[in-house]
Amino acid sequence: MPKQTVLKQILIWRAKHISKKQFVYLLSIIIGFTAGMGAVVLKNLTHFIQHLLEAKLIKHYHHAFYFLFPILGLTLVYLGIKYIIRNKVSHGIPSTLYAISKRKAIMKPFQMFGSILTAPLTVGFGGSVGLEGPTVATGAALGSNIARMFHMNQTTRTLLVGCAAAGAMSSIFKAPIAAIIFAIEVFSLDLTIASMLPLLLASLSAILTSQFFFGDDVILPFRIEDKFYLSDAPFYILLGVIAAFISIYFTEVYDRIQKLFDSLKSPIKKLIVGGTGIGLLVYLIPPLYGEGFDVINNLIVGTPEKALENNIFGLDLSNIWNVVVLLIALMLFKIVASALTFGAGGVGGIFAPTLFMGSIMGFCLSKIINHSGLLNSPLSESNFTLVGMAGLLAGVLHAPLTAIFLIAELTGGYELFVPLMLTSTISFSITKYFKPHSVYNMELGRKGELITHDKDHAVLTLMDIDRVIETNFTVLYPTMTLEEIIQKAVKKSKRNIYPVINKESKKLVGIILLDDLRSIMFDQSLYKEVTASDLMQKPPEVINLDKDKMTDIMKKFQDSSAWNLPVKKDGKYYGFITKSKLLTSYRRQLINLQAES
Repeated sequence: MPKQTVLKQILIWRAKHISKKQFVYLLSIIIGFTAGMGAVVLKNLTHFIQHLLEAKLIKHYHHAFYFLFPILGLTLVYLGIKYIIRNKVSHGIPSTLYAISKRKAIMKPFQMFGSILTAPLTVGFGGSVGLEGPTVATGAALGSNIARMFHMNQTTRTLLVGCAAAGAMSSIFKAPIAAIIFAIEVFSLDLTIASMLPLLLASLSAILTSQFFFGDDVILPFRIEDKFYLSDAPFYILLGVIAAFISIYFTEVYDRIQKLFDSLKSPIKKLIVGGTGIGLLVYLIPPLYGEGFDVINNLIVGTPEKALENNIFGLDLSNIWNVVVLLIALMLFKIVASALTFGAGGVGGIFAPTLFMGSIMGFCLSKIINHSGLLNSPLSESNFTLVGMAGLLAGVLHAPLTAIFLIAELTGGYELFVPLMLTSTISFSITKYFKPHSVYNMELGRKGELITHDKDHAVLTLMDIDRVIETNFTVLYPTMTLEEIIQKAVKKSKRNIYPVINKESKKLVGIILLDDLRSIMFDQSLYKEVTASDLMQKPPEVINLDKDKMTDIMKKFQDSSAWNLPVKKDGKYYGFITKSKLLTSYRRQLINLQAES
């Protein structure tokens, strides 16, 4: 056990020479570096595959490879998951949110390399998704397992997972401030001094790692040249409204297609349906191939025809209205292509598709207004393209601050800060009204398993229901006589409540309180005449373990004023939850959650 010995020596040395706070700072730097390395590996593998396929096969051989490559890539992903990883590789950020909410920020070791093996195959072979989610998942898994290795508690593990997410985003976009805000907004980390410095160190460590390997290369190499004028404000407001409805469209299409694939139980069926669908879309609309940052850059510099030169309709791209129609179709089909990629078993993220659709949305709106003859001086199409990306990010991800600072940092300045705030705020507010949960957390949100900045809700979400259920209650049956109840329950049990269940179905039919027995328990003339069915009453509430969340359970106690409530599972009696144990567990979880504050 040399490994255990070395680790033990490190832990002993740390305990003697470094405080816990300093050690967390050190771990955040290490995790930022590992997240940055994960981003480097993912990006390089993906770009190597894309360069190999697009440069050699598609351009020099046949356009039909656009149809074949996504199917081939998804098949390789399926085989890799089944025979190499042997575990389900879930979508990056949702799987990380689930680990924080329901697994005490513990992520399984295979998640450290699962996305590295599968995401480059998905995106490199033409899957219409991004690399941000897999990069965050890889970094988060590394952060979680490093924290576990050094015996960090749940609160610190959660913080270090957030550090990994910040590091991953910082490395990809070279936007360290936006990366920190992303970790706080999406993972609902508390913004305190205790959390801010580790996030900052991780983000800095990751961006230095990225700079070392990639130099000054950035995803969107563009600097703002056009100024914001107050007269443009109404059009940015309009952009915010449009962004909100496109965000709703994005979320709705994604959700419906995912539900459709959930109904296909067989992974092979999902692969065939999704692979064929994405292959057909990419063949008909080549710009849907991969992440799509080339299209975004073409729009920002004002050369949309370069992004559309392979259109199968042969439309004249010198006609601006043909360009606008093709771009709008490209925007609407991007989320369909992304959802099909996910449904077929592909591994990726929705960050890049969101930027892709947002850029087209902003560009098209400004282009339509400029060619409508409404204005004497034209709107800046590059500015609207950039702000459109922020507007859609704010709506789809429910992360307006991340959207604002990301675009500001990517463009190297804050000249667009006012329109970014205006569009992002409007888009987020309208989308939030119609879609309470983002694409990342809609499933967890529906189940009530999502961690939020609401401290009470966060504590309840983190509580383990199974730990507060007690099963040592004496069970009664409806036909039992008063004498049997006294002899088998009252004399032997220390409880003052007894569940009455159907002997055959095991379903709860009522409860008997000790107070119900006091007035007759010494009247022997009633011992043979009165049965449990005569004495039992309906419980004020019943907890359904199959669907009730911890927030629902707490509300049932609050509304009923009961001290004990029965629990059923699969329709059968399961046990009781007592208010005293529930509140004790709540208090313990609250203390743990605030331990680092």
